[in-house]
Amino acid sequence: MSNTPDKYDFGMIGLGTMGRNLLLNMGDHGVKGAGFDTDASKGELLEKESTHHNLKGFSDVSKFVESLKSPRAIMMLVPAGKIVDDVIAELLPLLDKGDILIDGGNSHFTDTNRRVDELEAKGFHFFGMGISGGEEGARKGPSMMPGGDKDAYNVMKPILESIAAKVDGAPCVTYIGPGASGHFVKMVHNGIEYGLMQLIAETYEILKKGLKLDNEAIGAVFAKWNDGRLQSFLLEITKDIFAYKAPGADHLLLDDIKDEAKAKGTGKWTSQVAMDLQAPIPTIDTAVSMRDLSKYKQLREQAADLYSKDEISLDVNKEEFLAALEQAFYFNMIISYAQGMHLLSRASEEYKYDLKLGEIAKIWRGGCIIRSLFLNDIYNAYQKDAKLAHLLLDGNVHDLVTAAVTGARTVVSATIAAGIAAPAYAASLSYFDTFRSKRMPSNLTQAQRDYFGAHTYELIGKEGVFHTQWVPKSQD
Repeated sequence: MSNTPDKYDFGMIGLGTMGRNLLLNMGDHGVKGAGFDTDASKGELLEKESTHHNLKGFSDVSKFVESLKSPRAIMMLVPAGKIVDDVIAELLPLLDKGDILIDGGNSHFTDTNRRVDELEAKGFHFFGMGISGGEEGARKGPSMMPGGDKDAYNVMKPILESIAAKVDGAPCVTYIGPGASGHFVKMVHNGIEYGLMQLIAETYEILKKGLKLDNEAIGAVFAKWNDGRLQSFLLEITKDIFAYKAPGADHLLLDDIKDEAKAKGTGKWTSQVAMDLQAPIPTIDTAVSMRDLSKYKQLREQAADLYSKDEISLDVNKEEFLAALEQAFYFNMIISYAQGMHLLSRASEEYKYDLKLGEIAKIWRGGCIIRSLFLNDIYNAYQKDAKLAHLLLDGNVHDLVTAAVTGARTVVSATIAAGIAAPAYAASLSYFDTFRSKRMPSNLTQAQRDYFGAHTYELIGKEGVFHTQWVPKSQD
């Protein structure tokens, strides 16, 4: 089968797309690796694809564990939830104290908190690590976000740095912080990803329904944008999607795909914890809601028959509007990142993660799904001020936002007037306008709460809390 040695440096549990490609990446960098999967064919495929013949597949977990050098280092890349706990329970009787376990999946950070405590109490090293980049990233260089046991990370650091994506020679991996911080940062990464993907989808809607562009012209817009300041992985793949036809087909595969978006839950988790931490992220929240709304296909078709009587189009100068749309997308992209970074800032305070936001932006610049040219601006902002309370308060970001916001207003105004749905565009602009408000209308909200529930209120320039009897009590 293979000429690999008897003992291996590293073990991988789960030889699906991500696990196999990550292990192949390690093999390319001189790591002697063992992979386990209950499906023996996946282990055979691993060995077949191993360029240096230094990887071996196992379908017997005991033999897999026995094959590893001590102290053992094992990564799990299996679906989040109960399966992770089941794998750990199966492994523990076969391991020795001091062995290292790594959860490389998209586990909810609260599950990772629990596992950190449980495994530490039993004498095992454990850390959760977010991995971004998909199949290609895993194979050629992902962005990785390890958090938890720092000693265990330091043992793995040379391997992880060798396989990570590189930007300007720097590996896209860094120790994130204690506990479940690695999985928390990956969750927020995915939330930003939801926001950016929704913004791209809405842009597609505006170009198609509003400007009546055909697929070739839409693809050209995305390609042009990706050659400029909007350069990003998500626009790059969007450009490719607008060029792909199935073999023998005379039209884009995109036109045959059903308009119902699926999700694995990380976007929802981001919205839920943001509400717990009182860190508003309406662009991301909207993206989650729109995926949910897309699933009601039958209801949407009924509503379309009932309400959509008029032809939708934008009465604009096409070239001028395209320029405004590029500005608007850039503005919205900044807002989506800013909301995610603010959530990380709040979590760092609340959970004592001591996150280095500049370093997080740095490792997101390569290998990961949300990599973009703008991440350099984010990195520079936190390099100038590591304690920056909000990305929108950075001077350079201020200049970028100020220059782009006019386009955002133009696009949101036009789409609303035309009846074209662009909810993430609108949410981003409303967030910005509210964020820059020195005085919000929330004083009225407080007065109402006090009126109907005696919830009290505070006064400007006066200490204490107050309650008012807003109407005289009726006299008997």
